[in-house]
Amino acid sequence: MLAAMSPSPSPFEPAPVRAVRGRDDACPGALRLHAADDGALARVRVPGGLLSSDQVRVLADAATALGDGRLESTSRGNVQLRGLAADAGAELGARLRSAGLLPSDTHDRVRNIVASPLAGLPGAGADLRGWVRQLDELLQGSESARALSGRFLFALDDGTGDVAALDADVTLIAQPAGTALLRLGRAATAAPVADPVRAALAAAEAFVRLDSGSWRVREADPDGTLLAAALGLDPRPLPALPGTRPVVGEHDGALCVGLRFGRASAEQWRLLAATVDELRVTPWRGVVLPGADPARLPELAAAGLRTDPHSPWERATACTGSPGCAKSLADVRTEAAAALDATAGLAGLPVPPLLPVHWSGCERRCGHPVGEWVDVLATGDGYRISQLPGSATEVTNQQMAAAVAAARRTT
Repeated sequence: MLAAMSPSPSPFEPAPVRAVRGRDDACPGALRLHAADDGALARVRVPGGLLSSDQVRVLADAATALGDGRLESTSRGNVQLRGLAADAGAELGARLRSAGLLPSDTHDRVRNIVASPLAGLPGAGADLRGWVRQLDELLQGSESARALSGRFLFALDDGTGDVAALDADVTLIAQPAGTALLRLGRAATAAPVADPVRAALAAAEAFVRLDSGSWRVREADPDGTLLAAALGLDPRPLPALPGTRPVVGEHDGALCVGLRFGRASAEQWRLLAATVDELRVTPWRGVVLPGADPARLPELAAAGLRTDPHSPWERATACTGSPGCAKSLADVRTEAAAALDATAGLAGLPVPPLLPVHWSGCERRCGHPVGEWVDVLATGDGYRISQLPGSATEVTNQQMAAAVAAARRTT
């Protein structure tokens, strides 16, 4: 038995101060491609996860013509194309510009905005689409915002607490009459603001002025006091937030479908585009389809999309793994998928909620969730599984499915 790894910091607890970054931010964009083992990778920013059906078709066509024929959603509700040729950037850029998916070459990578995916729908909180579009426009018009890293994140929460739990650098939590609470990094406080979107941009610009060399607020200002003072804010204790996120299946006024580890074929995306006029990509590797007919669920499930809220696939994530990442010690997505499919057939498996689980191909644990989760780390000879709190256990590939299922049942 090995010592368990430390849990991810709570989104409501300040993180320790980290050293100033010693390298440039290499976060990919739509124009700045990343060289992966399976070809070049492009990340298309999708503020608020909002995509028209026509934009989805453009992305699907680009994936088919230029990439590996698949689109990948990210933990920030963005979309990635993989398997691109090294010189595909110019043609990809032209396709994206024609669809309004690349409105600014200079601000491409800083347009990281997540929003509550059910916002404005029956039973959810305030409609945030206006905030998303206004913040995106203000960001593109801010010269100083160009200095933000590609990892800097804005979260617009409809008051339900779903994306407020995502460890964003600047979070707006909607309040009555169009006001909001502004939270800075992982601060345990938030300040009321009357002009929420302009306040969010001002916070980002104030972070740039700190000139700390950090990429994230939690690194330069763990408790948010420096930025709050610079902005003249009056922070107050953060109210309790449920932090719930939409599960797959039917919702009041919408359907939510999941993508296996965020990946889906161009044909699957085209099917989604044929279902509704507007799609919302979620930060949890899913897509919300506002106004979709519940009778479409069987068709979506038959196409390989996740629609069962009681599946072990819910709250299961994995890094890219081999062959896409040279650092990975295993093809974690293939092996994790086999484990999850096997888990669905294990007798006695309880219905969710199960603990989140994340498979990683190396110690970096790219894309892992926030809070308590089951860590499944490739070792080269198998996997090391840590359920928090608890101990770590070394297992073979053959033992992994049952061990993960047992760890996820421990609450």
